[in-house]
Amino acid sequence: MSNITRRQFLEDSILAAAGTAAAWIPTPLEATEERAVSANDKITAAIIGCGIRGKQHASESARLSDCEIAYVCDPDRDRAAEVAADLVAKKRPEPKAVQDLRVILDDKSVAAVFVATPNHWHALAAVWAMQAGKDVYVEKPVSHNISEGRRIVQVARKLSRICQGGTQNRSNGALAEAIRYIHDGKLGEVKLARSIVYGRRDSIGGPGPCEIPASVDYNLWAGPAPMDKLTRPKFHYDWHWFWNTGNGELGNNNIHSTDVCRWGLGVTGLGRAVISYGGRLGYTDAGETTNTQVVIHDFGGKTIVTETRGLKTDPFNANFKGGWVFYGTEGIIAGESLFDLEGKQVRTFEGKTESHFGNFLKVVRSRKASELHADILEGHQSTALCHVGNISYRLGRLASPGEVEKQLGQLKVHDDVLETFERTRKHLLENNVDLGKSKLTLGPLLRLDSEKEQFADNPVADALLTREYRKPFVLPTAKEVS
Repeated sequence: MSNITRRQFLEDSILAAAGTAAAWIPTPLEATEERAVSANDKITAAIIGCGIRGKQHASESARLSDCEIAYVCDPDRDRAAEVAADLVAKKRPEPKAVQDLRVILDDKSVAAVFVATPNHWHALAAVWAMQAGKDVYVEKPVSHNISEGRRIVQVARKLSRICQGGTQNRSNGALAEAIRYIHDGKLGEVKLARSIVYGRRDSIGGPGPCEIPASVDYNLWAGPAPMDKLTRPKFHYDWHWFWNTGNGELGNNNIHSTDVCRWGLGVTGLGRAVISYGGRLGYTDAGETTNTQVVIHDFGGKTIVTETRGLKTDPFNANFKGGWVFYGTEGIIAGESLFDLEGKQVRTFEGKTESHFGNFLKVVRSRKASELHADILEGHQSTALCHVGNISYRLGRLASPGEVEKQLGQLKVHDDVLETFERTRKHLLENNVDLGKSKLTLGPLLRLDSEKEQFADNPVADALLTREYRKPFVLPTAKEVS
């Protein structure tokens, strides 16, 4: 049986079974006094960002009796008021609703913050909060660019703050058992992990004028990003699809399964090389990021392949919508289930799942950062993989199918990359996208200096490791942190 046919057979068998405010001067980068929190004290916390994830943070915190939300914050005052009302409806004390996060940072009674802002605010909110003496739970992706992620790690370590990333699969007990099975060598040699995120994303419309809601302080909303004239019809949420504020679907949802792939393979850093291809295909709108993308991460002896689709598509398998797959010499793990090499289900892993938010608060009390399920360093490294994939794409050129195949055929990785490309091409044809006419963007193969977290002899790519910050919303430099 050929490799392609065998993989298709195994996957089919297995998966069928499975601002206006004054400038705020942050606290100097010195170790802050530890806040003693007794076992009987409630932790006073704040939620920064009151969109979809912020509402979920409020719902989760409302279930935790040892946490009291004193503030909710959003540049859109209506959103902040809505989350405050939601907490009252859940029989929790009414928090103060504010537009400027610096009000929260100035309140010494606040011990912890949950950051659920748009991506471009994640790092600055986390760093400012830790400088103000607070512990931080920061949503995925933990940063908007690679240098931001490293800065969060540096500040957390320097100030001995507790900082957890929002990759909550790390608190899934059954998944943790599956990962332990891999790490114990029971799956044999595992060289390939695949991340699959297929989710319909229709056109966002435009380009055209964007009416900023009257309830929004746009200066505070933009923060470190430029106050550009927006061209998307919908102000909220669709910031995901613009490079100044978002990271596309790769950073929005694929970060979760990419993190699991990295966890299972036991790889650290940026890898040896990365290449990406894709495009925003099937419609024309105001968006900039891809709706179809494949990224190949070369870690030398191991490979992570991520696939993202936003157009109408069948599942990866008829009974499998997405997630992660590990291919071992002694079996395959898909989701939380183990299969033998013939595709027969062997077992489903079991384990106790803990609230990711609860885990964070427990460690806020204990000060034992080693007990975090998703320490900020792990969140940073997984987020960084999404960033380097996007950088390859952003530096790409339009290419014919033949040119893509030629480039992919030269890769020496642990995946049949041409078969993956053919599946992508077939998917696009089913959406009436002819790659002979609407060409894909083929990114360059970028070599990486993983230790330095930069590209090898590529200043053009290195320029995308950070951004230009709009004053006063400026992230401290590495020298200022060291």
